[in-house]
Amino acid sequence: MSGKKGMKKYPAGIREEVVSRIRAGESQRALSQEYGISRWAIHCWLKESVLPKTRGRKPAKTLAEYKYENKRLKMENELL
Repeated sequence: MSGKKGMKKYPAGIREEVVSRIRAGESQRALSQEYGISRWAIHCWLKESVLPKTRGRKPAKTLAEYKYENKRLKMENELL
């Protein structure tokens, strides 16, 4: 829910810590006051089944991997 107009965006580390502490038994109200986060924001974090993951790229293939694949494909073509 964070990221919408008018809402603060909290770091993933804080979100994970707050959610884990609530699931461990601490109250939403106490953590809301401790971190200065609205109870509604915490409520929304708890409703999310999994915390959002950061987007990332697949690691690029190395030149050696491309050469190996190219060699393998050329051999397959020769067999056909």
